[in-house]
Amino acid sequence: MSLLWQKSGVEVDACIQSFLAGDDVQLDREFFLHDIEASHAHAQGLASIGILSQDEYTALAAGLDALAADWRAGAFVLDERFEDGHSAIEAVLTERLGDAGRRIHTGRSRNDQVLVATRLWLRERLDELASTCGEVATIALDRAEAEAKLPMPGYTHLQRAVVSSAGHWWAAWAEAFIDNASRARATRDWIDANPLGTAAGYGVNLPLERDAATQALGFARLQVNPGYAQLSRGKFEMAALEALSSATLDLRRFAWDVSLFTTAEFGFVQLPARYTTGSSIMPNKRNPDVVELLRASHAVVAAARAEIEQVVALPSGYHRDLQFTKGPLVRGLGHGLRALALLPDLMRSLQWRREAMAAALDPSMYATDLAIELARDGIPFREAYRQAADPARWAERDPMDSIDARVSPGAPGALRLETLRQRLAAFDEGKA
Repeated sequence: MSLLWQKSGVEVDACIQSFLAGDDVQLDREFFLHDIEASHAHAQGLASIGILSQDEYTALAAGLDALAADWRAGAFVLDERFEDGHSAIEAVLTERLGDAGRRIHTGRSRNDQVLVATRLWLRERLDELASTCGEVATIALDRAEAEAKLPMPGYTHLQRAVVSSAGHWWAAWAEAFIDNASRARATRDWIDANPLGTAAGYGVNLPLERDAATQALGFARLQVNPGYAQLSRGKFEMAALEALSSATLDLRRFAWDVSLFTTAEFGFVQLPARYTTGSSIMPNKRNPDVVELLRASHAVVAAARAEIEQVVALPSGYHRDLQFTKGPLVRGLGHGLRALALLPDLMRSLQWRREAMAAALDPSMYATDLAIELARDGIPFREAYRQAADPARWAERDPMDSIDARVSPGAPGALRLETLRQRLAAFDEGKA
């Protein structure tokens, strides 16, 4: 099959062409239906300004619908016959419809094709991210409420510090993922701009109905300047990965806690068997491999963002370098979202070993309570601190008294879960 850009008398070297195409055919499978959707809007716009007749537009619309149906049914496969998904759409329409198919590319470039298809795909991925983060926050809030009075050690520097509670631990993840959900929603709103009709970055000498295409594709606004549309490639992808990395960063720290708590040295957490695997040599082992791979997943997302950042070290305008932003985008978002999708069930399934948690509460962990009590009774805090540091003054206490006494806002004795629920409810209503 000849290439869209191939000129008469120009020989195509197979090795060079393989390098130029790279993984585009495989990667474009992610965006193919979005490219078809955008082609619908573009064809409608061409018909509205008289470039396509009504019959041609009707045929193209039906042809695009048929191609989408063939794709979903597996009757059409995007493979190495094509340079990329964009050229495949035009080639199939031309083969099936003749001149009407040859007209579909009027007034657009593969540059704005990839921009709009990617933008539509990113909106879906960010919606998925926001939804998952909201679900995680809900589970964490429910468990915080149910386990608000379950004592557990609080740590700093991985050393026993003060008496805390499982409710306090869960509430931290709840608030983290409310923020992550809000960031995903805000990023989606920020990138919700239509680049279709910007062509190669300088517009075209046609009165394209860009506002109508914006409405047809459900974008919140038009990305006005064609030069900025090119500048946003890579920039918007990095923003989406940054929103995802905010969540996978918290996922990593959650997984770290769980992996520590499952060790015999801690023994606080029992994982369901489905989250563990056996050793190939040690019959006694059950390893928290799922949790460890969740912990490592942030690296994939962060690396993808860094890779794109290096690619876009470019002047303004389109450059073929930008083709290399597609792979890390698909890889980073795909892996990160798959990892996060496992978190809700893990959170629901995690079981505490209460006896081990209680046994880890030693008298030294009440020293801070003692210092605050002495200061509250009028002793200057530094003197109270000195007196409370004396092990002779440490005594076994009721951990529930320690939890109940910690009443500063957000502390174990005053979790303010209702405030977090209100924020989550506002997010669910689209107001966050």
